[in-house]
Amino acid sequence: MSDALLMMDGVTKVFTTDEVETHALAGIHLNLKRGEYVSISGPSGCGKSTLLAILGLLDSPSGGSYILNGRPVQDLKLAERARIRNREIGFIFQAFNLIGDLTVFENVELPLTYRGMSGAERKKRVLEALERVGMSHRIKHYPSQLSGGQQQRVAVARALAGDPSILLADEPTGNLDSQNGEQVMDLLRELHRGGATICMVTHDPRYAKYADREIHLFDGRIVEESKEAPAA
Repeated sequence: MSDALLMMDGVTKVFTTDEVETHALAGIHLNLKRGEYVSISGPSGCGKSTLLAILGLLDSPSGGSYILNGRPVQDLKLAERARIRNREIGFIFQAFNLIGDLTVFENVELPLTYRGMSGAERKKRVLEALERVGMSHRIKHYPSQLSGGQQQRVAVARALAGDPSILLADEPTGNLDSQNGEQVMDLLRELHRGGATICMVTHDPRYAKYADREIHLFDGRIVEESKEAPAA
């Protein structure tokens, strides 16, 4: 059995508005192995966010194939895509996307409520995830009572609680100062060492070097891949 968690072959994405076609992705070939940590970088408008949206089943490709966990997913119906997203993919966003009137515990628990999971199992998963990111002492706090770095840690815990096959991180340090950014990157590196598969979009070359493999996009194409020893 292949150790590839996901495989993209010839993936394209074309947006059409007022008879103008924009080719956001042009023939993407990408394999990601289980336990790998990959960063995707490139200039603004190069297709990074579009690629991440397709990887996360938030959007569909215009052409090509996408296989996740051995299953073609490019043509699935919306309900099935949502089901797979909820179980297979953990999202970490630049803007945290926490719900202001829910506590830390409730924010992390929310995605699990859609699985028909027992309350006891949800509680166990939430507490374990918050412990992993060092936020178990804040379970009764609300997002407004946390720093940006703490909010991002809660967002990481929310992604982890579902035990996803892959973590997709979209500019996870974009809204943080350098100190908090470094702490979140250290957390992701720690999760990777624990076996997590991570695909991260970043514009910051310092953080791209934390990954096992750097992928550079330009005009919707992969123009370079590099493997480097992760940053110390």
